[in-house]
Amino acid sequence: MNRRRLLQATAAFGTAAAAPGLAFAQSQRAICYNCPPEWADWGGMLKLIGQRTGVMVPPDNKNSGQALAALIAEKAKPVADVTYLGGQVGPQARAAEVLAPYKPARWNDVPAGMKDPEGYWTTIHSGTLGLFVNTAALRGKPVPASWKDLLKPEYKGLVGYLNPASAAVGQVGVIAVNLALGGTYDQLDPGIAFFKQLQSNQPIVPTQTAYARVLSGEIPILLDYDFNAYRAKYTDKAPVSFVIPQEGTQQLPYVMGLVARGPNPEQGRRVLDFVMSDEGQRHWANAFLRPVFPAAMSAEVRARFLPDAEYARAKPLDVFKLSAAAKTIGERYQKDVG
Repeated sequence: MNRRRLLQATAAFGTAAAAPGLAFAQSQRAICYNCPPEWADWGGMLKLIGQRTGVMVPPDNKNSGQALAALIAEKAKPVADVTYLGGQVGPQARAAEVLAPYKPARWNDVPAGMKDPEGYWTTIHSGTLGLFVNTAALRGKPVPASWKDLLKPEYKGLVGYLNPASAAVGQVGVIAVNLALGGTYDQLDPGIAFFKQLQSNQPIVPTQTAYARVLSGEIPILLDYDFNAYRAKYTDKAPVSFVIPQEGTQQLPYVMGLVARGPNPEQGRRVLDFVMSDEGQRHWANAFLRPVFPAAMSAEVRARFLPDAEYARAKPLDVFKLSAAAKTIGERYQKDVG
């Protein structure tokens, strides 16, 4: 046998020998909708899931509304195995029959208001909405202290928020402002009026996570969660402050669920079990999220948050009431704000 044929035979043998392993590797894959690497350190979590469980999960840049829309469109032949959603979208996903019941690790320890009673979705962590501010990009302007400060002409072109028509954090922004200014889950006029007035300051309204755009200074002030601001400040060493507005704000849980009839249900269950495990919860805490199990947060990480006196102005959202109001929020925003 000449050298070329020997090499060809060796290569063929190697490919054949590797085939079972390759098939195994391909089978150890799960698709998660709405797990952008820049959001809540999903990038780090996806790597950790792969290292600890052997399940490879690629990143996905959908927001909560886009994830739900895709799940509904693919209902007859699902692509995803698990999904991550803003808390108010969990009940909507169950109602749309795109989730399957599954109670992941330590499900019984999750407070009743933070999970579907039959396991269709479960809170994994939460965040507090406020102002994520790149202080250097303000170019000498004061850091805003309240929602109403954002209406001042000096902040023209400096404020951003995610689109309430599809992004969960955008809807939370509307309801947080609305409740702070005297509205209710059923009476949205104060919040809608605020965002309508804010348009005179030419806000930037992306549909996807805008973390990098705050760090670059493109969006100096973003309505966003504390965990993104703390990550920017302590991990990326950016000139950032987080502000809990004087009028008050809201805390929102984020949830995960198993996709009904997903192609890789076993891998999906392993992903859910890991994010709820002690190690998974510590990862969320180290990324400055409030883990659903508070003991996972170390004293060192807790010390980097604003004082408890500041967080006293943040109240827990009722995800069921917000879920019921979500469609109206999107419709009112599009109709009255644009």
